Amino acid sequence: MLGKNSILFKVIPCLIIVSLFITSCGTQSPSRKRLDSQQVKTKTNKPEPSKNIANVNKSSNNKKAITSGQVNEVPWANDQKFKAAQKKNQVFKQMAAFRTVLIDPLPGEEENVHLAARLLAGTVVQPGKVFSQNTTIGPYSKARGFQEGPLYIGTNLSKTIGGGVCKIASTLYNVTVFSNLEVIERHAHGMPVPYVPYGQDATVSYGSKDFKFKNNTANPIFIWAQGIDNTLYIAFYSKQAAPRVEWHHKVLKSQKADLIYRNSMELPAGTERVAVKGMDGALIDSWVTIYEQNGKSRNKALGQSSYLPMPEIVERGK
Repeated sequence: MLGKNSILFKVIPCLIIVSLFITSCGTQSPSRKRLDSQQVKTKTNKPEPSKNIANVNKSSNNKKAITSGQVNEVPWANDQKFKAAQKKNQVFKQMAAFRTVLIDPLPGEEENVHLAARLLAGTVVQPGKVFSQNTTIGPYSKARGFQEGPLYIGTNLSKTIGGGVCKIASTLYNVTVFSNLEVIERHAHGMPVPYVPYGQDATVSYGSKDFKFKNNTANPIFIWAQGIDNTLYIAFYSKQAAPRVEWHHKVLKSQKADLIYRNSMELPAGTERVAVKGMDGALIDSWVTIYEQNGKSRNKALGQSSYLPMPEIVERGK
């Protein structure tokens, strides 16, 4: 049973174009969700099992189900290349780590996420410097090894080189906030992408939209990332641990998703199937509470995120 203060979300890939808004990631069919204007979602940098997320097994094999969310354990803990880089930079404190799960990723999407993670791993951001995803990983081109990945033009599926890299941006955004670093540039998707809660996603488009954060600490920030099958992990390391961070969201407005029917020659006459499950649009206000080691706490506004509803598309056989 879902609590009245829960914002619902499922795990899906990310790339959406709304009207003339173009991003470099892909999306699949999320569950149709309804939001209440009084609902609030709170997240903390104390990792807990994610709630209200669909089973995210990549396939019907016997892999253990995992979900998107903050984590303590990372798959590279004993990797010699990671340990050597960590020692070189003298960064042994994990500030925050987050994993994002791609449910049934479309062709090219998983490969693009894995490549982007490899390009990101080992990045060092010196004190006072600004990290840019597009500068560090981009351009998302064939010459750099990126493949065609999913792209939505409205509700129609297409492809673009580098489709799927918004998973990197969204995961980076979560790690940045939980590490109490300064976000310089972040863009929400045009429609919800529920592999993270409303208000916790980020989208990129090379040359126009980027994700950036500033190292506002006195020590270098060391980034490591790895994609394993349909799961992406990113973590930040430094010489000092981050304070405890609680992330809050409030739904200021919501807009119900439309139901659209389309004829399909692939289906038997009289039958129908849900091609794209809808999600409500919403206006989300986000802020964090930061708990310092001296026992004091303070709130910091993160701004508002606006999402158009994602229509539910039902195909009918003729």
